[in-house]
Amino acid sequence: MLDIQKIRQDFPFLKQTIHGKPVVFLDTGASAQKPNIVIDAVKDSYTNDYANVHRGVYYLSDQATEKYEGTRKIVQHFIGAQKMEEIIFTKGTTESINLVASSLLDQYFNVGDEIIITEMEHHANIVPWQLMSKHKPLTIKYIPVTDKGELDLSVLPTLLTDKTKLISLTHCSNVLGTINPIKEIIQSIRKTHPDVAIVVDGAQSVVHQKIDVVDLDCDFFAFSSHKLYGTTGVGVLYAKEKWHQLMSPYQGGGDMIKLVTMSETTFADPPYKFEAGTPDIIGVIGLSKAIEYVQSIGLCKIKAHEETLLHYATEKLQTISGLRILGQSTHKASVITFVIDRFHANDLGTLLDLSGVCVRTGHHCAQPLLQRYNVPSTVRASFGVYNTKEDVDMLVEGLHKAIKMLS
Repeated sequence: MLDIQKIRQDFPFLKQTIHGKPVVFLDTGASAQKPNIVIDAVKDSYTNDYANVHRGVYYLSDQATEKYEGTRKIVQHFIGAQKMEEIIFTKGTTESINLVASSLLDQYFNVGDEIIITEMEHHANIVPWQLMSKHKPLTIKYIPVTDKGELDLSVLPTLLTDKTKLISLTHCSNVLGTINPIKEIIQSIRKTHPDVAIVVDGAQSVVHQKIDVVDLDCDFFAFSSHKLYGTTGVGVLYAKEKWHQLMSPYQGGGDMIKLVTMSETTFADPPYKFEAGTPDIIGVIGLSKAIEYVQSIGLCKIKAHEETLLHYATEKLQTISGLRILGQSTHKASVITFVIDRFHANDLGTLLDLSGVCVRTGHHCAQPLLQRYNVPSTVRASFGVYNTKEDVDMLVEGLHKAIKMLS
C-alpha cells in the first residue's frame, strides 16, 4: 500500500490553490507534475556543474557528460535494451517517431510499400507516416477499433501482405486508455513477417508498467520524459541495433559527425549519428532522476494504485445521467474519457477549472479516433501516482455543479 499523502509531499505543485480551491490535477496523461528530486536535480545542475557535453576536456564538461551518458545507461536498463547504443535521445515521442520515419525513408522503403497503423493512434503516430508517403508513394492501412475500444485484430492477417514493410502501434491509447496486447500482436506478426519493422509508441505505457523491449521484440520503442514525471523537451527512441545501418541521419550538425570536409561528411556511430546539435542536457539529467523516483516507489505499486483510482472513478462517473465513457476494455490504463449528453466538453472543462479540477478537453490529438466514435470533443481525466479518491470525488462534484449551471 502506497503512502499517497507522503508521495504528494514530493510534488510542490500540489500545494497551490486554483480559484481559491485546492488544485486537483487530472491531466497527467498530457504531462505529469514533477517531484522535488527532478526539480532539485535541474536546479543543482544549472547552479553547480552546467557545461556542454562531448565538447570539452575540462572538469565541468566531463561531469556533465558523465551525467548525460549515465542517463543513457539508466534508460537502457529501465526498458531492458541490450546495448546503450540503442538508446537515442530526442525532443519527445513525436520526434522519436518522426526520426524513424525520416531515417528509414531512403534505404528501407520502396515505392508501393505498405505501412500498417491503427485507428486509435495519436497524431504523432499518423502524420509522420502520411508525410513520408508524400515523398515516396506508400500505402497506409489501419487496424480498426471496436465499439468497446479495442483493436479488431481479426483483420490484421488480411492487412499483412508481401508489401508490408512497417507496423507502428500505440501500446496504450491516450484517449481510450486501452492497453493493447503488444507482445502477442508482435508474436503474431513475426510468424508470417519476421523482417517487418515494428514501432511501438510507448508514451502512455512506460509510466504505468514495466517495459522490456527485448521481451516485446519490437524494433523501435518511443517515449517522453515529461509523462514520466521528468522534464519537457526530452524523449527516447530505442532502436534495435540491426536497424542502425539502414537509418540515415535525421538532422545534420555538431556532434553527429566523424569528419567533415568541403565535399563530404562521415557520420558518427549510433546513437550520436542521430543526435545533432547541443541536446537538452539538463532535461536528460532530469530524466534519470524521474526514473529513479518511479523505481523507488515501484512500477507495480504505481500501477495497482492507479487501477484502484480507475475503477473508483468509473463507478462514480457512471452515476451521472447522460455520461458515456469511451473505451470499455478490460485492460485499461488510468485514463477515462467521456462525453455528457447536451453539454460541450469545453464548457464542462471550463467550469471544472472553477472548482480547481484540471482535465483535458478536445480531440486529444486523436481526431480519427473521435471521428470513429462520431464525437467532436471529449473530457479526459487521467491519473498519476499523486492522485487520490478525494480527487475523483472533486471531479464528480464539479461535474454536478457544471451540469446544474449549464442546464
